[in-house]
Amino acid sequence: MALSSPGLGSGLDVSSLVSQLMALERRPLTALATKEAKYQAQLSAYGSLKGALSSFKRPLQHWPTRQNFPPPGKPCRSDGSHGKRPASATAGSYSLEVQALAQAHKLKSGSFTATSDTVGSGTLTIQFGTYSGGSFTLNPDKAAVTISVDSGQSSLAGVRDAINAANAGVSASIINDGSGNRLVIASKDTGVANALKITVADDDANNTDTAGLSQLVYNAATGGTTNLTQTVAAQNATAVIDGISVSKSSNTFSDAIEGVTLTLLKANTPSATTLNVSRDTAGVQASVQSFVKAYNDLNKGITDLTKYDAANKKASLLTGDATVRSVQSQLRSVFNTALTSAGGGLSTLSDIGIAFQADGTLKLDSAKLNTALNDPTKDVSTLFAAVGKPTDSLVSFVTSGTDTKNGSYAVNVTQLATQGAAVGGVSAGLTIGAGSNDTLDLTVDGVAASVTLGAGTYTAATLAAEIQSKINGATALSSAGIGVVVTQSAGVLTVTSSRYGASSAVSLTGGNAKADLFGTQTETAGMGVAGTIGGIAGTGSGRMLTGAGDAAGLALRIDGGATGGRGTVNFARGFAYELDKLVGRMLENDSLIDGRIDGINASIKDIGSRRDVLAIRLEQIEKRYRAQFTALDTMIASMTKTSDFLTQQLANLPGSSSSSR
Repeated sequence: MALSSPGLGSGLDVSSLVSQLMALERRPLTALATKEAKYQAQLSAYGSLKGALSSFKRPLQHWPTRQNFPPPGKPCRSDGSHGKRPASATAGSYSLEVQALAQAHKLKSGSFTATSDTVGSGTLTIQFGTYSGGSFTLNPDKAAVTISVDSGQSSLAGVRDAINAANAGVSASIINDGSGNRLVIASKDTGVANALKITVADDDANNTDTAGLSQLVYNAATGGTTNLTQTVAAQNATAVIDGISVSKSSNTFSDAIEGVTLTLLKANTPSATTLNVSRDTAGVQASVQSFVKAYNDLNKGITDLTKYDAANKKASLLTGDATVRSVQSQLRSVFNTALTSAGGGLSTLSDIGIAFQADGTLKLDSAKLNTALNDPTKDVSTLFAAVGKPTDSLVSFVTSGTDTKNGSYAVNVTQLATQGAAVGGVSAGLTIGAGSNDTLDLTVDGVAASVTLGAGTYTAATLAAEIQSKINGATALSSAGIGVVVTQSAGVLTVTSSRYGASSAVSLTGGNAKADLFGTQTETAGMGVAGTIGGIAGTGSGRMLTGAGDAAGLALRIDGGATGGRGTVNFARGFAYELDKLVGRMLENDSLIDGRIDGINASIKDIGSRRDVLAIRLEQIEKRYRAQFTALDTMIASMTKTSDFLTQQLANLPGSSSSSR
């Protein structure tokens, strides 16, 4: 009887058997893929959390200092002017009469047929000052500028371009009035102290005639030459506010009414109009509402990532996540901490109508906020910004640091900041001669410069103005932001650095005018402010005194006054400031959130490594299965062949046939 095994032998389906077995072996890979997908979804969720925090932080960045909160008020207008009032402006009504607008000095040349016509070459020196009583008084705050005009720039258009390229505080243009082309030179600044005086060193050796570059000479003082014609006089803006005359060099009055910036548009004299100034509470209301909305948007983003669907018994990606709970806890902690020492009469957000609801959102009571805004004893800005309030009017809060603690700090000044100065030892000679006593070498705040004074006979006051103008116009000094003030007392000159502190110094080092102007001078270096904040010695730099200890980073500017006790400064970091810093830390690379993200990325990387190892193992298992089943198939085929052979042999044995019976 033949051996048989249905479905086996050479008919064995090895591939199907191996595929089915490998499907079972690959189940761990499927589990890894599922776990990786979950991790990737968590990464996306943490990215959404960081995005929500960034969106919340964005408006907070505008409120870390009191200067940025509240926002500027809406413009207020009256006939002839408009004003901008911040919410901190003093409310009231003011009578305003605009008598004249400020004007910039403008001069025109004679007529030229074409812009290519030759004017001349040489140098132009432009000075700024005031014409009065037949004399010209230099503006000591405006440096004289010398402009070179070479032969290649000698045309009318070339002179215009040379003036404009010099950035000399004036502008030049060409106007065709129908009869010809005229060069117009205008001061860029308005006001009587910015009138122009233009002198020339003409290449034709005549500096005052009507030929060559001297066609552009202008000196309206008695005995001066005016080859240019005045078209617009230099003029201050003048107004009468509540019966008080006010004169400014520009049409913008930023300090006439405290907290209000006025821009004069036209004269309305002799009529007076009323300017009403009220606190812009609507603007503050909108800003506080935007703060509430920003937090509620953040809260919604977090809720969407952590909510639990009870009906479907399904959790969100970050439901119960410890990192998210920590974020929420830290945010709540800031909101629930009362401020101290702010000096604004407010300590919690609930004081202005901001409170948490049962669902975790904030709600604003606008009526309560409006009450606080209209209470003169309350300062809403202290609840949001980092605010320091000194009790001494000559002490100003400048900034604070991340380590500055809220509190009230006593200020004691032991040394006021001073400026470096050089004081002459003799009365200055008042006559300056070209090439004989017209140069001065000096070093200001460590920067050396040399100046050449204009020849002429001066009064002590006009000589001081000339020296100051030339020193401040020296490129080496002006490019470094260095300047001086030159004064005189009984004919003795003093040159004082504009800076304060240890780096402030003036040294007169040479020049042929030094002996005549100063003799043997006395030089004194400046000193920085010194003192304590909160009883701990601070660091002085110029007029800035910066605290240490609990007051670390608290910077105050001491603007004169006396040494000794200077009152206190009440400092507090408001909620917007604290939240801005907290969220900033949450978004840093080494934050708790990024630590969790790094952990997830490490897990994903580990899954990848495990998958690679498993893939190699599965490849080996598949090879083994195929080898085993192939061997089985071969063995069955061999056994089948043997069975067939034996069956045949048995059939051939004697007596095995049915006929042998």
